[in-house]
Amino acid sequence: MKKLSMLMVLMMTLGLAIPVQGASDLPESHEFYDEIIYLVDREVLRGYPDGTMRPDIGVTRAEAAIMIGRLKEFNDTPRDTGFSDVPSSHKASGYIAAAKDAQLIEGYPDGTFRPEHTITRAEMAFILSRLFIVPFRADASFTDISPNMQVYEPVQKILAANITIGYPDKTFRPNVNVTRGQFSAFLARGLEPKFKNDATIEQSYLRDKTKTYVYDTEYGIERHTYNYVPSRNGLEMGYIWSIYRGDGSLLTDSVEFETHGHYTFGLPYSESYTELEYPVEIGQAWYTDTQYAAPREITNIGTTVETPYQTFTNAVEVTVAANPEFMEEGHIYYMVEGFGEVKSVKLEGTVTKQLTAVE
Repeated sequence: MKKLSMLMVLMMTLGLAIPVQGASDLPESHEFYDEIIYLVDREVLRGYPDGTMRPDIGVTRAEAAIMIGRLKEFNDTPRDTGFSDVPSSHKASGYIAAAKDAQLIEGYPDGTFRPEHTITRAEMAFILSRLFIVPFRADASFTDISPNMQVYEPVQKILAANITIGYPDKTFRPNVNVTRGQFSAFLARGLEPKFKNDATIEQSYLRDKTKTYVYDTEYGIERHTYNYVPSRNGLEMGYIWSIYRGDGSLLTDSVEFETHGHYTFGLPYSESYTELEYPVEIGQAWYTDTQYAAPREITNIGTTVETPYQTFTNAVEVTVAANPEFMEEGHIYYMVEGFGEVKSVKLEGTVTKQLTAVE
């Protein structure tokens, strides 16, 4: 007991943290309980010697660097960081130096890192957009984020990757501080598909990223699986939907993302198309002022549509106008919350795609 007590005192003196599975201040009802325990199990996040996790206090820039360093398995040997306020004696100097060398973190113009400052949502966006591969961008249509801001592209990336969705009032709040629990959630979403499912708007049309969707199409059977692909044809990919033929061979990779303004489907590093414009209401139309896609319009809501998988009673019917320039004969497709597109039919009645199974 004496040796244990001395160890605890030493750890508290050095400001170190220890793994905590059942932290006294982390009930299972906590909003980010699962994400925190996930990171604890991966030895990315640790609790404190007093048995607490402190999920609702601000996460410091040093703590963020430590978590990233553990995740990337960086060398944590204390060393010079190049920042005037982070000497080699600082407990996080090794991880801060390594993260800096990996270009995951940056300091300030005055040469400081400000390790004890609480990280903001904007800083979080920069860090996570560098940490995770995202082969596409979402329209960051937040009222407090504009294209002329440096944080715009990082926010586009983490929005597309289902790491964040912003707030219901369509703000991102870049200057708001991030808590340990929130940072854990953002990090977990970048690592694990099941947590990405939590970063969705209300009444989302995104598919469950932990399941495989099987479709019968005019070209044969397709299986859509969300998976991690390090690279494809020399291009970095990350988490994407891969589409496999019935014989198991790869057809292509695809992307699917959603903002408060629309649902989009497309190809990585290539074109994408808005499949549903929000708010969902009859008469909502888009692609009405461009020559690059056929106009689309919501022509019915609450529609019943039958598929081999099941009969849906809450489908949104979207009609695509004929466009000879793009060999578009005109068709109707049906979108369902939580399932995306479940059926597509040519205007003359031929079914070209329908959901047959969810595995």
